Amino acid sequence: MSASDLARCGCTCLMLITISTIAAGQLNKSPTDADIERVRRSQPTITDKDVDAARARHRMPTEAELSRVPVPRMPNVDALPKPAARAPVDLGAIAKGYDSIVAGAAAAPASAPALIIFVSFSMPDATLTRLVDQAARAGASIAIRGFVDGSLKATVARIRRLIGERAVSIQIDPQAFDRFAVTKTPTFVLARDLAIARDCSGTRCMPSGSFVATSGDVSLDYALEFMHRNAPAFAKDADAFRKRLKG
Repeated sequence: MSASDLARCGCTCLMLITISTIAAGQLNKSPTDADIERVRRSQPTITDKDVDAARARHRMPTEAELSRVPVPRMPNVDALPKPAARAPVDLGAIAKGYDSIVAGAAAAPASAPALIIFVSFSMPDATLTRLVDQAARAGASIAIRGFVDGSLKATVARIRRLIGERAVSIQIDPQAFDRFAVTKTPTFVLARDLAIARDCSGTRCMPSGSFVATSGDVSLDYALEFMHRNAPAFAKDADAFRKRLKG
């Protein structure tokens, strides 16, 4: 801003002060030359020297000064720590492993006595792990009604975590729940002959007297002992599975 500009600004300020004084009711007439001169003398005089001093205080930095200021840089992404690489999940390999697990149950003779433990993934992990371990030792199979969250991938992964290195068959068979009228888990079923299932109300069901079942959060050994005491016709088969369980 030049000295002439500052002078014009001073005149504008003078007029504003004059109008403000009139609005306050101190004067009810037009200002005289003496009034204007008095207001002008009361305003500070800004010279070119004052303007130069202000420019010096607020000057632009020189090129040399700018070169000494560190320039922000983009981070080197390649130098950042990288998470450990994880191999993609091979769903095909997992499914093949699952097929080999359930193949054992399918290969068993249908007329042989079968011990099936009906479970649900909503059961506590500790209970599931215990029953899977007992089923592996006794030669029993595990039956599940459906998939985890409707996903085959999630179900297979959960099954593999559950069985670990144990040799046990796990079947996803909702019809088996209907065949043995299973309404809660865990349920333990000892059947003499799976091949004698018959049509029953639009589904396949096992005839009365062909199997014995018990439910409750108990061990497999307790369930077999219960069957031995309360179903003498199945005592021999129950004892055979108990001997396998005890090793």
